Amino acid sequence: MTEPQGNGDLAELAAEIDEAGEHASRTVELGRRGFTIAVFSFVLLVCLLLPWVGEHAGWQVLAGEGGGIPQLFAATSTGVGILASAVALVTRRWWLAWVCAAGGWFASVDGLLAIWSQQSSHASGAAGGGPGIGLIIAWLAMICLAVQWMRTAFSRA
Repeated sequence: MTEPQGNGDLAELAAEIDEAGEHASRTVELGRRGFTIAVFSFVLLVCLLLPWVGEHAGWQVLAGEGGGIPQLFAATSTGVGILASAVALVTRRWWLAWVCAAGGWFASVDGLLAIWSQQSSHASGAAGGGPGIGLIIAWLAMICLAVQWMRTAFSRA
């Protein structure tokens, strides 16, 4: 027995709806939040040009100058705040939003430790030189990014 033409169209429509639903379950809708995330990522990028540790700019700290803890924050904030955020903004994948949320909070703690390491006394007893303006702004931007990614990730939960 052959199916009437209407049932074939209905099956095709059902398959199309299932495909759209599957795609929607894997992506997040960023809306205005996406622009905010992009702005904070750009702020992090600009902060790499500002002083972080003494006379060392953020990109120099990322390259290994200025101490281990600030370098860890430079690496995590660049990796999560700039690179992973850019990939997540382009692909809009839900699992990447979670990666950025968790990584953002990890980088925020790194930033707090990096600032603290510049304010505490060193082994010789001399006080730290203090954090540079770029380090402080990058830490604040990373906290804002982590909040935005956490809100985005939980919007699907």
